[in-house]
Amino acid sequence: MSWIDTISYEESSGKLRKLYDRIKGPENNVDNIMMLHSLRPHSMEGHMAIYKYVLHHSSNTLPKWFLETLGVLVSAINECHYCVDHHFAGLKRLLGDDARADALKDAILSNRFENAPLDDAQKVAMNYARKLTLAPASLTKLDVIELRQSGFVDGEILEINQVCSYFSYANRTVLGLGCSTEGDIIGLSPNNSDDPDDWSHT
Repeated sequence: MSWIDTISYEESSGKLRKLYDRIKGPENNVDNIMMLHSLRPHSMEGHMAIYKYVLHHSSNTLPKWFLETLGVLVSAINECHYCVDHHFAGLKRLLGDDARADALKDAILSNRFENAPLDDAQKVAMNYARKLTLAPASLTKLDVIELRQSGFVDGEILEINQVCSYFSYANRTVLGLGCSTEGDIIGLSPNNSDDPDDWSHT
């Protein structure tokens, strides 16, 4: 499952068991990316907090499917197949349109956003995400101005930035510790956006 030791749900106790109980899915399943933190539960707690608040919070105004799309893009650029698989499944479920979801994935994997079933503003956001992931120091104020001129308000620009930044963190967690999808239920996420403290995966 990974290149470091981890503690399974069945072997867990104390604070770790309490955290597992908060984030688990069906049949006590804990996503492998979270299990990576089992030797340091405090880092799992931090990871889940930022993940929930950045991607699954009711105060976000951008559609969750589009935030997931940005996550799939960042993960594809970073060649993190674990996150691509998990979050494409989530994107597909949220979008409710398999053909459109597949077209989005094809556009991401072929690096041809002009072919993506997205509006012009969303394509600008995708280009920003690509630049932030590949060459963050190359960004200038003009990149933010372009997002603003395409129709995003500053709070939405912050959402785009934070989702892209979170996925680079998650990708490096997975890739740096050899995390696989073995045993995972693909596509589960903490979907109850109305309760920021509900971390359960469904």
